[in-house]
Amino acid sequence: METTVLIGCGGKIIKEPESTWEKELAKAPKFFASRLAFMTPDHHKVRNFVVSELPRNAGKPLPIAALSQQLGMRPDKLDRILGDLEKNLFFLVRDDSGAVLWAFPVTAAKTPHVVRFNSGESSFAA
Repeated sequence: METTVLIGCGGKIIKEPESTWEKELAKAPKFFASRLAFMTPDHHKVRNFVVSELPRNAGKPLPIAALSQQLGMRPDKLDRILGDLEKNLFFLVRDDSGAVLWAFPVTAAKTPHVVRFNSGESSFAA
């Protein structure tokens, strides 16, 4: 008897043969490589930084001016990168002032989900 995998889909739990799941899983590296192809090293630097800093920012969005200074990046370049990240994969969401409010998986917005990190920090989760 083949092992099955339970998959949540549209409010239902469906059973799939493990072999079907493994075939789909094997496609993941190529899929994600193509989805991330637009990202330069600076895109990764910005995204990684905002994800790590949001939980440390006392539940407040990260303003572009502060990010620009902390990252040593011109505000116009940072704004362009933030726009790319917001547009291409929905990595982040900015508020009306342009400050980073969400950087998946964390957010400065109050949600019903809270994550706690080994460092002792916690954050609302997206």
